[in-house]
Amino acid sequence: MLEPKKNPNPSFIVDPPGWLRVLISRRILGPLMDEAAVQKRREKTEARRRRRGEPHIVDYYHQLDDPYSHLTAQVLATFAERYDVALKVHFVRASGGACQPEFEKLGVWARRDAELIAPHLGLSFPAEAGTVPETDHQRLAGRALAARGDEAAVGSIAAVSSALWSGDERALAGLANGGATAAELNAALDRGSHRLTRNKHYSGAMFFYGGEWYWGVDRLFHLENRLRALGACRTPDAPVLVPRPEVDVTGVDARRLRLDFYPSLNSPYTSIMFDRTIALKDACGIEFHHKPVLPMVMRGIPAPKAKAEYILFDTKREADAAGVPFGNVIMPIGTPTRRAYSMLPWAMAQGKDEALMSSLLRHAFALGVGLHKDAGMRRAVEAAGLDWAEAQKVIGRDDWKVVVERNQDEMVNGLGLWGVPSFRLSGPEGPPELAVWGQDRLWFIAAEIKRRASLLRPDESISA
Repeated sequence: MLEPKKNPNPSFIVDPPGWLRVLISRRILGPLMDEAAVQKRREKTEARRRRRGEPHIVDYYHQLDDPYSHLTAQVLATFAERYDVALKVHFVRASGGACQPEFEKLGVWARRDAELIAPHLGLSFPAEAGTVPETDHQRLAGRALAARGDEAAVGSIAAVSSALWSGDERALAGLANGGATAAELNAALDRGSHRLTRNKHYSGAMFFYGGEWYWGVDRLFHLENRLRALGACRTPDAPVLVPRPEVDVTGVDARRLRLDFYPSLNSPYTSIMFDRTIALKDACGIEFHHKPVLPMVMRGIPAPKAKAEYILFDTKREADAAGVPFGNVIMPIGTPTRRAYSMLPWAMAQGKDEALMSSLLRHAFALGVGLHKDAGMRRAVEAAGLDWAEAQKVIGRDDWKVVVERNQDEMVNGLGLWGVPSFRLSGPEGPPELAVWGQDRLWFIAAEIKRRASLLRPDESISA
């Protein structure tokens, strides 16, 4: 179904009036992404810390059955050694609910994703591990950690997590001997989960410092760079612990491979990597299929305030790191998205659907142009090299709905993914198709394109 007949999200979220779009963007979301405001908040935080004579306190939230927490556990001790911080460890349960929709799919995806990326980051994930460790093993791991002080927990968390995800019951029993009781473990999980929620987050493997959140090994470099700027790194000449791999397809001929790309017009994350995805496919010549889907909120997936705020703040941080403009935002959810998508078949017939989507995203998320107004839509259309007078003749048509609904069915039911941007990489014969999700997985797509292109037999190659 393209859109549910009864969307559980309020109508003012799915189809906000123009005044509300501007109010939310300028007054509520704007300060989250404004560089001066962020810097001012950081300066206040540091001034308060110094007045109180406190160390740099970093809180880490560990979820025993979370694959990303397992990856993070492997670098926690080194992080504590390298940085002049007081590292506090909290244990949490999976949040579920509105902040983690499609909860079962999330577990399957996280398990698969962690194994895929671990070798590229210098980490490990046991191939034999299930989607989540056995419940009894989780209890043993929790008991082994929950009664320890912060320093002891940091020192042992990697070994405990390794035994847990490897299913080594004997090792877990030994580690849990003399540890927390079941009641003490439950109390620790209650405290940690409450603290996580109170501080407006919902995921495991999260670092919290000075009012800002950093997700696992994927965002640790942002926290490291912040601490380095504060002079809190003991080895400032050493590289960050988990650097983001480069997106590199230099010299790769991928014309025998295929990449399906599922973006959304209302996705902040899509907005900062759409053009980089197009640049990647142009660089390696891969067979490319542009398959837009509706925003999650329009598909009936909830977007709680805390999650929306974190996503926008995180996107700004990721955009800055990548050197991509982002932050002057007027969300194009609802009617602007439908009107924009109604132009895609017309733009595709002219070979300009990618240019149109790129322009729409840039105007909505970097230039602060309201696509809910004809004047804003016209700017985006003409910037894509399309004729506005002709565009007006196709806006409002319904032929796009069949295509976008098919794209959504492929992504959600075919690939088991629900968020955007998502990718499907296939070819050559032999390796199974690969489905991944997230703007922070473009580097992995590039690495896999390079690997798969190297598997092509000489008679499969195409000379330049």
